[in-house]
Amino acid sequence: MTSHDVVARIRRLAGTRRVGHGGTLDPMATGVLIVAVNRATRLLTYVIGAGKSYTATIRLGVSTTTDDAEGEVTARTAVTDVTPERIRAGLAALTGEIDQVPSAVSAIKVDGQRAYKRVRAGEDVALAARRVTVSRLDPLAVRPDDDRHVDVDVAVDCSSGTYIRAIARDLGTALGVGGHLTALRRTAVGGFALAEAATLAELEQQAPDVVRLPLAAAADRILPRREVGADEARVLGHGGPIPPVGQPGPYAVFDPAGELLAVVSERGGRARAEIVLAPA
Repeated sequence: MTSHDVVARIRRLAGTRRVGHGGTLDPMATGVLIVAVNRATRLLTYVIGAGKSYTATIRLGVSTTTDDAEGEVTARTAVTDVTPERIRAGLAALTGEIDQVPSAVSAIKVDGQRAYKRVRAGEDVALAARRVTVSRLDPLAVRPDDDRHVDVDVAVDCSSGTYIRAIARDLGTALGVGGHLTALRRTAVGGFALAEAATLAELEQQAPDVVRLPLAAAADRILPRREVGADEARVLGHGGPIPPVGQPGPYAVFDPAGELLAVVSERGGRARAEIVLAPA
């Protein structure tokens, strides 16, 4: 199931076309997918850039065309010299701010076309390195299978745009044996964790009321909060500027009743709405 498939299912359950998601999950991956319905779709731009957390399994000793288990095997290398100590050192070297080359089979556009489409058409695609931040890359378990391969379970906290497949590939390259990703589960997106997520089966039981978190509560989780009085709320609700408070933003602005009004940024000595969310 793709992320688009999930959106299509939610559209049917909620009875609306206004549904979107906050960051694609590969079809082989499981876990957290943020989905927004109706007016909340306007908040997705602030979700996409949030940090992500994952658990994953890296298989060392086997390389594939896609850097994950869905690709064809391109090489097998004995892993007799791959020790837990070398694995920990390799993971440490991939932690922090790093320049990461995304997998060629990715959704990044090259001259207007997705890289994975070019690869599947037989082209050689070379993507430029991108600066990403891997704030946590901890080994949870090391499970050798004789000298054929070693499976490494890891926990990852990273910035948006980090490819866990590329971490698997780069760890295998650093150890001289190749590597690819065999399992991936996204455990959190920003402040939204797997423990509070709903399955599609659970949402089907709730249909058409599939919303788990109201708009105002969602904005409170995503953005810093600012409260304004009735006069400022009236101006902002009509798209006008309000006095700045010295916080560049973006931040969510709420009226005295706790209703979400807008997402605001401050520029040139004025606080203006990026988007107005006050009810009509």
